Amino acid sequence: MNRPLALVLSGGGARGALQVGALRALLEANIQPDLLVGTSIGAVNAAALATRGVSASSILSLVEDWHAATAADLLPSNALRLMMHAMLNRAAHRPDHRLRDFFIARGLSPDLHFGDIHGVRLIVVATDLNTGRMVLYGQDPQQSVLEGILASTALPPWTQPLEKDGRLLMDGGVVSNLPIEPAVAQGAAEIIALDLTDPRGALTGTDGLALFPGKLINTVEQRQVELEMASAAARGVPVRRIPLRGETPVPIWDFSRADELIARGYEIAHQEMVLLLPSTDSILSVLYDLTLAVA
Repeated sequence: MNRPLALVLSGGGARGALQVGALRALLEANIQPDLLVGTSIGAVNAAALATRGVSASSILSLVEDWHAATAADLLPSNALRLMMHAMLNRAAHRPDHRLRDFFIARGLSPDLHFGDIHGVRLIVVATDLNTGRMVLYGQDPQQSVLEGILASTALPPWTQPLEKDGRLLMDGGVVSNLPIEPAVAQGAAEIIALDLTDPRGALTGTDGLALFPGKLINTVEQRQVELEMASAAARGVPVRRIPLRGETPVPIWDFSRADELIARGYEIAHQEMVLLLPSTDSILSVLYDLTLAVA
């Protein structure tokens, strides 16, 4: 039986390196997706894999991308300074252009369209702040892959929302950080979700306004995941959620630990495959059992 398999990649900034190692482990286990759905850094990883082909060589190229991202310091840690630049509209100092140039240098040319991707479908999740609704790039084959990635990764104060056709687009994590529901809507019949959510940093301590934003974001993300998992179960779509976390919490802007996280992601996903997928043919039955357990 042929059932469309989706790999769902969550947002999480620098923690996205964990997904690189996990993807390598999944490919080694002969997991071949029909659909890649990503939010924010998950969209970047998914796009890199989709445009190059789902293969071991593409994973090696993705590792090189992460080494380049580390050297480029894509998300500077001085958020307060960046916020002041944004408030003063000092466009010359915004990193948006640097991020766009980085994506182009790594192969996402402005003339690359979703229809140019073969062998796997790619869906990228963004948020429209004008309507409060989810926006899915990739349903229209004429859409620009680069535009979709820039919209999905637009996260103040590092990058400003993208204005396009009356929409104000920003990071897809606002509406779906682990985009299980979009994968189901696009026809996925089974899902493996690589989840970068890590509440450990947000839940350290209990007092002080400085802890409030992290706790708020963590609460929203956890609720999103619960609802999307329940929605998939109600529709009979089995989901294997693989939590990917470093040995210690990793801030979303700290790209310096890429190699460590790639190795860690591989270790976690490899163990999942050993325990859950004794053979490639068993993926359907295992995921179906997991769905029944969730339901």
